[in-house]
This record gives sequence, C-alpha cells and structure tokens, in this order.
Amino acid sequence: MTAPILLQSIVAWLRKGYPEGIPPYDYVPLFALMQRRLSDDEVRELALELASVSGDEASMTIGDAIERLTHEQPSADEIERVRLRLRDVGWDPEAESVARS
Repeated sequence: MTAPILLQSIVAWLRKGYPEGIPPYDYVPLFALMQRRLSDDEVRELALELASVSGDEASMTIGDAIERLTHEQPSADEIERVRLRLRDVGWDPEAESVARS
C-alpha cells in the first residue's frame, strides 16, 4: 500500500534534511516533533514508512525510538536541533501550514 501524500511529503523532507540517513540519536526528537502535528497512528505510519526505506537495522532503531518516546521525552535541545535541521531544508514540522491529505 502506498503511503498517504502527507507521509510521502514528510519522508521527502526528511531525505533532504538527512541525505545520509537519519542518525539513531535523532529518531526520538524527530518523532516527538511529529507527535505535535500528527496523530499517534500517523506517527506509527511514518515510522513504518521510514523503516521500509531504511532497512532492517534502522527498523530496530525506529522501533526502539518509538518505545523510548512512550516513556521519556527528548530534551528541548534535541528537539530544537532536529527542528532547525528540517527548517534548513524548507520545512518546520511545528508550522501551522502542514497540510493533510
């Protein structure tokens, strides 16, 4: 099944922001940012989509990040680091203009 347009757009932005792939230490703050704009189901769909394009090792890391996020929140500095990186490629996940499909 093809990911919804919103998730496809997010994955495209993430590829721009992380052309070498998302480092494991950025998954928790990234998903924390996504939770501010996406539903829990959409965050899970995003995680599945990222895992499908990233391979088995990333899948385990993404699963760990989602699990950690349910028990702890990343620091403000971690979230800001990820937000700034995404803003540098033209997208702020906290902006009001995130469109839904």
